[in-house]
Amino acid sequence: MALGELIAEPAVRVPGWALRWRAVRSSGPGGQNVNKVASKVELRVALACIDGLTARTGARLRLLAGARLTLGEEIVVTSALTRDQGRNLDDAVAKLQGLLVRAQALPRPRRATTPSAGAVRRRLSDKKLAGAKKRGRRVDGDEG
Repeated sequence: MALGELIAEPAVRVPGWALRWRAVRSSGPGGQNVNKVASKVELRVALACIDGLTARTGARLRLLAGARLTLGEEIVVTSALTRDQGRNLDDAVAKLQGLLVRAQALPRPRRATTPSAGAVRRRLSDKKLAGAKKRGRRVDGDEG
């Protein structure tokens, strides 16, 4: 089964020749066939083969891939969702495409905020009450 080109909009593409997959035995459902049929799919793609990857997108992709990234800079996506090898391959391709799309999305910039005056007052009064409660538990002569 040959895979076609994988396109993750708008600019990232993975050529079909760069996608390598193999079927392995799954630990999931299968009944009597579980020890005979290789329905789990393992899909691999080298980061160097992905077209249109910028330095920032590549860094986000490495971060998102996490444990799926090998030391050889290869992303490994597995799927054992069903007992059908073809559907598992489609699922693995969809997972990889979703990973590539998420890597392209720019994270929202974090804006520093300050607590309101009321929130500061409440926090300090809660701290005073907690301290008073602990002081009330002390035994005479216990300086702590």
